[in-house]
Amino acid sequence: MGLLERNGEVRARLVANVQMNTLQPQVELHIEQGSNVYTDAYVSYKQLDQQYIHNVINHAVEYVRGNVHTNGIENFWALLKRSIKGIYVSVEPFHLFRYVDEQSFRFNTRKATDADRSIQASLAITGKRLTFDELTGKEPAGYQTTH
Repeated sequence: MGLLERNGEVRARLVANVQMNTLQPQVELHIEQGSNVYTDAYVSYKQLDQQYIHNVINHAVEYVRGNVHTNGIENFWALLKRSIKGIYVSVEPFHLFRYVDEQSFRFNTRKATDADRSIQASLAITGKRLTFDELTGKEPAGYQTTH
């Protein structure tokens, strides 16, 4: 699932399914009530107009109608797919959230220099430890062994 603020940042995450009761809480978590929300015509977005100014673009008919489009988030998904197919080639489902997080970071820092992006990444990992077992799924996240 992905949300993109126009001229802002993307928020993307793995979700269990794309049913309304799964997507709606994610929208509510990240978008202020009364905001403009632009989606495609997917049925799970149907009730967004109860809390938001919801504009729908039906891709069976058109892709853009004035300011109503989903081109920004579609661009994000295309970049993610290209990185998986072109760079990583094969991705284990266990690690998919990491690739989504990486692409979100790249997208959100696309206007930064490589040096700025490197500093930001270093600051984000300072004080955090990822063990090989946790990385490979042999140890539950958050569990640390003592030596």
